[in-house]
Amino acid sequence: MAYKSVLAGDKSLIAVGKAVRETRLERGLSQEDLAVDANVERSYMGAIERAEANLTLIVLTRICRALKIKPSELLAKARL
Repeated sequence: MAYKSVLAGDKSLIAVGKAVRETRLERGLSQEDLAVDANVERSYMGAIERAEANLTLIVLTRICRALKIKPSELLAKARL
């Protein structure tokens, strides 16, 4: 039997990842630019956008600061 991540298909992670990606693109930022501004690895930023990583509140706050958006606004955009 193949291993399946407990994160796979999590609707909250999918919604947050999509909201991060949409906001990043609206601001004309690359994943690398956002990762540098948020002080996270680019590969981790990609994993967040693909809902493959369970980000912490600290990382969410850093991402929002880099995107110049409040965490509550990003979560509202994700419909959470």
